[in-house]
Amino acid sequence: MSPTVDELRNEIRQSTGRFEREISTGFTKEDLAAISGAVGHDVGDGSLPGKATMREAIEQGIDTLDDNRDAESPFRKAELETIAAVVSTDS
Repeated sequence: MSPTVDELRNEIRQSTGRFEREISTGFTKEDLAAISGAVGHDVGDGSLPGKATMREAIEQGIDTLDDNRDAESPFRKAELETIAAVVSTDS
């Protein structure tokens, strides 16, 4: 059975040094910053950029993600599977 979206998000969180969430929730800015760092994009050490900016950085850091997707919307399950595969092998 394939993992749920929530399970994929938690797998990604744990692979990037964040902590697992017990409730269903999307990525926080801090989660997205950790993922961005894991795929080679430095978000700086000051205030974090917006979520859309960090989603775009993640898309650019992973060649197989669609660069033309709407960065304002959360990642879809197939995209989460790709991100999970990349960050789990990099960590």
